[in-house]
Amino acid sequence: MTPSVRSQARAARRTRPATSGTLVAVLVAGIGAAGAGTAHADTAAARADDGARIVAESGLAGNDVDITIASPALGKRVKARVLLPENWTRDAARTWPVLYAFHGGQDDYTSWARNTDIEAWARAYNVIVVMPEGENGSYADWYNYGKGATPKWETFHTAEVRQLIERNYNAGARRAAIGNSSGGAGAVTYAARHPGMFEYVASLSGVLSMRQPGIPAMLMFTNASNGQDPFAIWGIPWADDANWKAHDPHTLAPELRGTGIFFSAGTTGRPGPGDPDVAPWDIGLLSEIVIGANNKEFKKRLDELGIPHTAHIYGDGRHNWPAWVRESEFVWPSLMKAIGATRA
Repeated sequence: MTPSVRSQARAARRTRPATSGTLVAVLVAGIGAAGAGTAHADTAAARADDGARIVAESGLAGNDVDITIASPALGKRVKARVLLPENWTRDAARTWPVLYAFHGGQDDYTSWARNTDIEAWARAYNVIVVMPEGENGSYADWYNYGKGATPKWETFHTAEVRQLIERNYNAGARRAAIGNSSGGAGAVTYAARHPGMFEYVASLSGVLSMRQPGIPAMLMFTNASNGQDPFAIWGIPWADDANWKAHDPHTLAPELRGTGIFFSAGTTGRPGPGDPDVAPWDIGLLSEIVIGANNKEFKKRLDELGIPHTAHIYGDGRHNWPAWVRESEFVWPSLMKAIGATRA
């Protein structure tokens, strides 16, 4: 399926409008069996430890749902898309393995569904897939000049979303994560900062060595161009180096031992299959050169530590979805195997 056809297919999906009300969280019971949901009171929906709660659920095609989460960690409401297997029921005695798919900067929780065939990949297995909002892709509890406070994206993803999915959608404790660009860096960082949380992680063109020369400047420029305070996320480079180290996959690499690891990136700065015909100075080409070299450095670190991994440092390929779709299709079976997701 070409990107244009895939986008049209995504746009053609029909949604069922969510019920609203003061005490209604709109949690749909027996979506697959009934086809249309039954509203449940807000008090019936299990909350996260910090009080995060699902305040709305909108049914999509099949068992898929969009949920709205009132998040104390973020201080606002954001959405996540949840793909539920065909044999899923809310009152089941069993649990299902879960995959988290994190998006990159300047994208949102719908980007995986809009740009890939992730629904079809998910339907082929008995697995829950969660695509949470990540806004501009910082994937960290912001340092905020040492003051902390919101936004706390790491807390949102690894605690609030995880607990809500496990407590309301029968997700089990066998988890994997995949992400593109900053979402890939986030997946690997989360795995290193929370050893044992994920069985397997996959990064597609993610920065995996944050403190490599030139990388802090690139990250600061990228975040500033997204309208963010570039010093608020991890702090000021060098001045707040301890906090940068605490979020750097390269530094945290020893904590990844025992976790399945896949990462990929291009190196040549030339378009790959399916990429648009752009000028050689296109930022998507130039940035991938830098990220490819960065991934090589991360691979060297893992090799020195003797940590098993799979690295696909390819040649041609822009920093965009055509390359990430190919890499996702390649690694998907490994992700499913790692969490014990059986064929549907």
